Amino acid sequence: MPDPAAFNRSPCPLAVTLDILGDKWSLIVIRDLFRGVNRYNDFLKSPESITTNILADRLKRLEEHGLISKSAYQENPLRYDYALTKKGRALGPVLREIVHWANAHYPDTVKPFAVK
Repeated sequence: MPDPAAFNRSPCPLAVTLDILGDKWSLIVIRDLFRGVNRYNDFLKSPESITTNILADRLKRLEEHGLISKSAYQENPLRYDYALTKKGRALGPVLREIVHWANAHYPDTVKPFAVK
């Protein structure tokens, strides 16, 4: 996990969170994990069409920050299942609020999905 004292921009909680989750893809990967997606090829089936190199980078970054974990389910070739950690699952209420905000202000968005 990255050194918590080494902030990219500042110790501001919003800046720190944006440094970890503020790109185009990280919250989509986390959303999919909440939906039960847990294998690399299944993330690629998401309607947002993430590319393989970006997916690999985001999975690695989310694991480095302790939001997800991986465990091998196949040895040859080596393949992993991914899961939210306790820290990652703690984002559930945040995602719910983002969904509610989007639904309230952008009525054509998909209505709330279940975040466990």
